[in-house]
Amino acid sequence: MKFGVLGPLEVCTDDGRGVQVPEAKVRMLLAEPLAHRGQVVPVGRLIEDLWGGSTFTARPTASLQDKVSQLRRALQDAEAGGGRELVAHRAPGYVLDIPAAALDAGRFRALVAGARAAEEPRARAALYTEALALWRGAAFAGFADQPCVRPTAASLEEERLTAVEEHAHVRLELGEHSLLIGELTELVETYPLREGLRGALMWALYRAGRSSDALAPARHCGGDQGTGRSPAPSRRTGRCGTRLRPRACGGRRGHLRPGVRPGRSQRPRGPGHGGVGPPGHGVSRGTRKPRLRILSHP
Repeated sequence: MKFGVLGPLEVCTDDGRGVQVPEAKVRMLLAEPLAHRGQVVPVGRLIEDLWGGSTFTARPTASLQDKVSQLRRALQDAEAGGGRELVAHRAPGYVLDIPAAALDAGRFRALVAGARAAEEPRARAALYTEALALWRGAAFAGFADQPCVRPTAASLEEERLTAVEEHAHVRLELGEHSLLIGELTELVETYPLREGLRGALMWALYRAGRSSDALAPARHCGGDQGTGRSPAPSRRTGRCGTRLRPRACGGRRGHLRPGVRPGRSQRPRGPGHGGVGPPGHGVSRGTRKPRLRILSHP
Protein backbone atom coordinates (compact mmCIF):
# COMPACT_ATOMS: atom_id res chain seq x y z
CA MET A 1 0.00 0.00 0.00
CA LYS A 2 1.23 3.49 -0.84
CA PHE A 3 0.60 6.83 0.82
CA GLY A 4 0.86 10.35 -0.52
CA VAL A 5 1.43 13.57 1.42
CA LEU A 6 3.02 15.72 -1.31
CA GLY A 7 -0.37 17.26 -1.99
CA PRO A 8 -3.77 16.23 -0.57
CA LEU A 9 -3.64 13.11 1.59
CA GLU A 10 -3.78 10.07 -0.69
CA VAL A 11 -3.87 6.31 -0.16
CA CYS A 12 -3.74 3.69 -2.90
CA THR A 13 -3.13 -0.01 -3.21
CA ASP A 14 0.01 -1.46 -4.75
CA ASP A 15 -1.83 -1.84 -8.07
CA GLY A 16 -2.86 1.85 -8.04
CA ARG A 17 -6.48 1.67 -6.84
CA GLY A 18 -7.50 4.60 -4.68
CA VAL A 19 -8.51 3.95 -1.07
CA GLN A 20 -11.31 5.96 0.51
CA VAL A 21 -10.56 6.96 4.09
CA PRO A 22 -13.86 8.10 5.65
CA GLU A 23 -14.42 11.06 7.95
CA ALA A 24 -12.13 14.01 8.65
CA LYS A 25 -10.96 12.77 12.06
CA VAL A 26 -9.98 9.39 10.64
CA ARG A 27 -7.98 11.12 7.89
CA MET A 28 -6.37 13.31 10.56
CA LEU A 29 -5.53 10.17 12.50
CA LEU A 30 -3.74 8.92 9.37
CA ALA A 31 -2.02 12.23 8.63
CA GLU A 32 -0.30 12.55 11.99
CA PRO A 33 1.54 9.17 11.92
CA LEU A 34 2.48 9.88 8.29
CA ALA A 35 4.03 13.17 9.41
CA HIS A 36 6.08 11.20 11.96
CA ARG A 37 6.70 8.02 9.95
CA GLY A 38 8.45 5.35 11.97
CA GLN A 39 7.78 7.09 15.28
CA VAL A 40 5.24 6.13 17.90
CA VAL A 41 2.68 8.90 18.42
CA PRO A 42 1.47 8.83 22.05
CA VAL A 43 -2.22 8.27 22.74
CA GLY A 44 -2.44 11.52 24.70
CA ARG A 45 -1.12 13.55 21.78
CA LEU A 46 -3.50 11.90 19.32
CA ILE A 47 -6.47 12.63 21.60
CA GLU A 48 -5.43 16.26 22.03
CA ASP A 49 -4.90 16.75 18.29
CA LEU A 50 -8.20 15.12 17.33
CA TRP A 51 -10.47 16.45 20.07
CA GLY A 52 -8.59 19.27 21.76
CA GLY A 53 -10.48 22.44 22.68
CA SER A 54 -14.22 22.70 22.34
CA THR A 55 -14.57 19.34 20.53
CA PHE A 56 -13.07 17.31 23.38
CA THR A 57 -14.84 13.97 23.74
CA ALA A 58 -16.31 12.65 27.02
CA ARG A 59 -14.60 9.25 26.54
CA PRO A 60 -11.33 10.13 24.80
CA THR A 61 -9.60 6.74 24.87
CA ALA A 62 -12.67 4.85 23.64
CA SER A 63 -13.24 7.47 20.93
CA LEU A 64 -9.64 7.15 19.74
CA GLN A 65 -9.90 3.36 19.60
CA ASP A 66 -13.04 3.72 17.51
CA LYS A 67 -11.25 5.96 14.98
CA VAL A 68 -8.30 3.54 14.87
CA SER A 69 -10.72 0.70 14.10
CA GLN A 70 -12.27 2.73 11.27
CA LEU A 71 -8.87 3.45 9.76
CA ARG A 72 -7.78 -0.18 10.00
CA ARG A 73 -11.02 -1.33 8.42
CA ALA A 74 -10.60 1.07 5.48
CA LEU A 75 -7.08 -0.20 4.84
CA GLN A 76 -8.07 -3.85 5.27
CA ASP A 77 -11.02 -3.53 2.88
CA ALA A 78 -8.73 -2.05 0.23
CA GLU A 79 -5.94 -4.58 0.57
CA ALA A 80 -6.74 -7.81 2.34
CA GLY A 81 -3.10 -8.87 2.43
CA GLY A 82 -2.38 -7.00 5.65
CA GLY A 83 -3.60 -3.42 5.41
CA ARG A 84 -5.02 -3.65 8.91
CA GLU A 85 -1.63 -4.42 10.48
CA LEU A 86 -0.11 -1.21 9.14
CA VAL A 87 -1.67 0.75 12.03
CA ALA A 88 0.24 -0.88 14.90
CA HIS A 89 -0.20 -0.31 18.62
CA ARG A 90 3.09 0.17 20.41
CA ALA A 91 3.23 1.64 23.89
CA PRO A 92 2.60 4.43 24.55
CA GLY A 93 0.62 4.98 21.32
CA TYR A 94 0.34 4.06 17.64
CA VAL A 95 2.71 3.93 14.70
CA LEU A 96 2.12 3.57 10.95
CA ASP A 97 4.38 0.64 10.11
CA ILE A 98 5.42 1.36 6.52
CA PRO A 99 8.81 1.60 4.77
CA ALA A 100 10.08 4.93 3.45
CA ALA A 101 9.43 3.80 -0.14
CA ALA A 102 5.70 3.45 0.62
CA LEU A 103 5.47 7.21 1.20
CA ASP A 104 5.86 9.66 -1.67
CA ALA A 105 7.94 11.95 0.57
CA GLY A 106 10.36 9.07 1.14
CA ARG A 107 10.64 8.42 -2.60
CA PHE A 108 11.15 12.15 -3.22
CA ARG A 109 14.05 12.27 -0.75
CA ALA A 110 15.64 9.16 -2.22
CA LEU A 111 15.51 10.58 -5.75
CA VAL A 112 16.97 13.92 -4.65
CA ALA A 113 19.78 12.11 -2.85
CA GLY A 114 20.43 10.12 -6.03
CA ALA A 115 20.52 13.31 -8.09
CA ARG A 116 23.07 14.89 -5.76
CA ALA A 117 25.26 11.80 -5.94
CA ALA A 118 25.12 11.45 -9.74
CA GLU A 119 28.08 12.80 -11.69
CA GLU A 120 26.62 13.24 -15.17
CA PRO A 121 24.46 16.40 -15.49
CA ARG A 122 21.76 14.76 -17.61
CA ALA A 123 21.36 11.97 -15.08
CA ARG A 124 21.08 14.52 -12.27
CA ALA A 125 18.50 16.53 -14.19
CA ALA A 126 16.41 13.41 -14.92
CA LEU A 127 16.38 12.40 -11.24
CA TYR A 128 15.40 15.91 -10.12
CA THR A 129 12.62 15.92 -12.71
CA GLU A 130 11.30 12.58 -11.45
CA ALA A 131 11.46 13.73 -7.82
CA LEU A 132 9.63 17.01 -8.41
CA ALA A 133 6.95 15.25 -10.49
CA LEU A 134 5.80 13.49 -7.30
CA TRP A 135 4.41 16.76 -5.97
CA ARG A 136 0.66 17.23 -6.51
CA GLY A 137 0.28 20.43 -4.50
CA ALA A 138 1.23 21.75 -1.08
CA ALA A 139 2.44 19.09 1.35
CA PHE A 140 -0.35 17.73 3.58
CA ALA A 141 -2.86 19.98 1.81
CA GLY A 142 -5.94 20.25 4.01
CA PHE A 143 -3.98 19.48 7.18
CA ALA A 144 -0.92 21.73 6.86
CA ASP A 145 -2.35 24.25 9.34
CA GLN A 146 -2.66 21.61 12.08
CA PRO A 147 0.08 22.06 14.73
CA CYS A 148 0.99 18.34 14.67
CA VAL A 149 1.61 18.40 10.91
CA ARG A 150 2.77 21.98 10.28
CA PRO A 151 6.51 21.50 11.00
CA THR A 152 6.74 18.47 8.69
CA ALA A 153 4.80 20.24 5.93
CA ALA A 154 7.08 23.30 6.20
CA SER A 155 10.19 21.11 6.13
CA LEU A 156 8.99 19.28 3.02
CA GLU A 157 8.25 22.58 1.27
CA GLU A 158 11.78 23.78 2.04
CA GLU A 159 13.17 20.53 0.62
CA ARG A 160 11.08 20.99 -2.53
CA LEU A 161 12.28 24.55 -3.13
CA THR A 162 15.89 23.53 -2.53
CA ALA A 163 15.47 20.74 -5.11
CA VAL A 164 13.95 23.23 -7.55
CA GLU A 165 16.98 25.49 -7.13
CA GLU A 166 19.44 22.65 -7.58
CA HIS A 167 17.53 21.39 -10.62
CA ALA A 168 17.69 24.85 -12.17
CA HIS A 169 21.48 25.02 -11.77
CA VAL A 170 21.88 21.59 -13.37
CA ARG A 171 19.75 22.73 -16.30
CA LEU A 172 21.95 25.81 -16.62
CA GLU A 173 24.93 23.46 -16.94
CA LEU A 174 23.05 21.75 -19.78
CA GLY A 175 22.53 25.06 -21.59
CA GLU A 176 18.77 25.37 -20.96
CA HIS A 177 19.01 29.02 -19.90
CA SER A 178 16.44 30.27 -22.45
CA LEU A 179 13.89 27.64 -21.34
CA LEU A 180 14.47 28.47 -17.69
CA ILE A 181 13.86 32.21 -17.86
CA GLY A 182 10.05 31.99 -17.90
CA GLU A 183 9.91 29.31 -15.21
CA LEU A 184 12.33 31.09 -12.90
CA THR A 185 10.67 34.47 -13.38
CA GLU A 186 7.37 33.01 -12.19
CA LEU A 187 9.05 31.27 -9.26
CA VAL A 188 10.88 34.43 -8.17
CA GLU A 189 7.57 36.33 -8.22
CA THR A 190 6.02 33.61 -6.04
CA TYR A 191 9.03 33.27 -3.70
CA PRO A 192 10.74 36.70 -3.80
CA LEU A 193 13.01 35.96 -0.84
CA ARG A 194 14.52 32.75 -2.27
CA GLU A 195 18.04 33.86 -3.20
CA GLY A 196 18.84 30.55 -4.89
CA LEU A 197 16.00 31.05 -7.38
CA ARG A 198 16.94 34.69 -7.91
CA GLY A 199 20.57 33.82 -8.53
CA ALA A 200 19.61 31.11 -11.03
CA LEU A 201 17.38 33.59 -12.88
CA MET A 202 20.22 36.10 -13.06
CA TRP A 203 22.52 33.49 -14.59
CA ALA A 204 19.85 32.35 -17.04
CA LEU A 205 19.30 35.94 -18.24
CA TYR A 206 23.02 36.60 -18.45
CA ARG A 207 23.71 33.47 -20.48
CA ALA A 208 20.82 34.30 -22.79
CA GLY A 209 22.59 37.57 -23.66
CA ARG A 210 20.37 39.76 -21.48
CA SER A 211 23.08 41.05 -19.16
CA SER A 212 21.29 44.31 -18.34
CA ASP A 213 18.12 42.41 -17.36
CA ALA A 214 20.22 40.00 -15.31
CA LEU A 215 21.07 42.71 -12.78
CA ALA A 216 17.43 43.61 -12.09
CA PRO A 217 16.73 40.61 -9.77
CA ALA A 218 19.64 41.65 -7.52
CA ARG A 219 18.31 45.20 -7.26
CA HIS A 220 14.86 43.98 -6.25
CA CYS A 221 16.00 41.24 -3.87
CA GLY A 222 14.57 41.45 -0.37
CA GLY A 223 11.72 43.82 -1.17
CA ASP A 224 9.20 44.40 1.60
CA GLN A 225 6.03 42.79 0.29
CA GLY A 226 3.92 44.66 2.82
CA THR A 227 5.14 48.20 2.06
CA GLY A 228 6.40 47.85 -1.49
CA ARG A 229 9.85 49.07 -0.47
CA SER A 230 12.92 47.54 -2.09
CA PRO A 231 15.88 47.42 0.28
CA ALA A 232 19.41 46.92 -0.96
CA PRO A 233 20.29 43.49 -2.35
CA SER A 234 21.44 40.91 0.16
CA ARG A 235 25.12 40.06 0.35
CA ARG A 236 24.59 36.78 -1.53
CA THR A 237 22.69 38.20 -4.51
CA GLY A 238 24.88 41.28 -4.42
CA ARG A 239 27.92 39.07 -4.96
CA CYS A 240 26.10 37.29 -7.78
CA GLY A 241 25.35 40.66 -9.41
CA THR A 242 29.00 41.66 -9.17
CA ARG A 243 30.07 38.39 -10.76
CA LEU A 244 27.73 39.00 -13.69
CA ARG A 245 29.81 42.05 -14.73
CA PRO A 246 33.10 40.41 -15.65
CA ARG A 247 33.99 42.73 -18.56
CA ALA A 248 33.73 45.81 -16.35
CA CYS A 249 36.21 44.17 -13.98
CA GLY A 250 38.71 43.08 -16.57
CA GLY A 251 37.64 39.43 -16.55
CA ARG A 252 36.48 36.93 -19.10
CA ARG A 253 32.84 36.33 -20.00
CA GLY A 254 31.50 33.22 -18.29
CA HIS A 255 34.63 32.94 -16.11
CA LEU A 256 32.63 31.46 -13.21
CA ARG A 257 30.07 28.71 -13.10
CA PRO A 258 26.62 29.50 -11.68
CA GLY A 259 26.27 28.93 -7.97
CA VAL A 260 30.03 28.55 -7.41
CA ARG A 261 31.87 31.12 -5.33
CA PRO A 262 35.30 32.08 -6.63
CA GLY A 263 37.92 29.92 -4.96
CA ARG A 264 41.46 31.00 -4.15
CA SER A 265 42.68 29.69 -7.49
CA GLN A 266 40.05 31.74 -9.36
CA ARG A 267 40.95 35.06 -7.77
CA PRO A 268 43.42 37.41 -9.53
CA ARG A 269 46.91 37.27 -8.06
CA GLY A 270 48.36 40.40 -9.56
CA PRO A 271 48.13 42.95 -12.35
CA GLY A 272 47.14 41.61 -15.73
CA HIS A 273 45.48 38.50 -14.32
CA GLY A 274 41.97 38.07 -15.71
CA GLY A 275 39.29 37.89 -12.98
CA VAL A 276 35.96 39.19 -11.82
CA GLY A 277 36.92 41.21 -8.75
CA PRO A 278 36.91 45.02 -8.66
CA PRO A 279 39.82 46.93 -10.22
CA GLY A 280 42.92 46.59 -8.06
CA HIS A 281 41.72 43.41 -6.38
CA GLY A 282 44.69 41.22 -5.53
CA VAL A 283 47.22 43.98 -6.41
CA SER A 284 49.76 44.83 -3.74
CA ARG A 285 50.28 48.38 -2.49
CA GLY A 286 53.71 48.39 -4.02
CA THR A 287 52.22 47.93 -7.49
CA ARG A 288 49.30 50.33 -7.03
CA LYS A 289 51.32 53.42 -6.04
CA PRO A 290 53.40 53.71 -9.22
CA ARG A 291 50.19 53.28 -11.26
CA LEU A 292 48.59 56.19 -9.41
CA ARG A 293 51.61 58.41 -10.11
CA ILE A 294 51.53 57.50 -13.80
CA LEU A 295 47.85 58.37 -14.03
CA SER A 296 48.34 61.71 -12.28
CA HIS A 297 51.01 62.98 -14.70
CA PRO A 298 50.44 63.42 -18.41
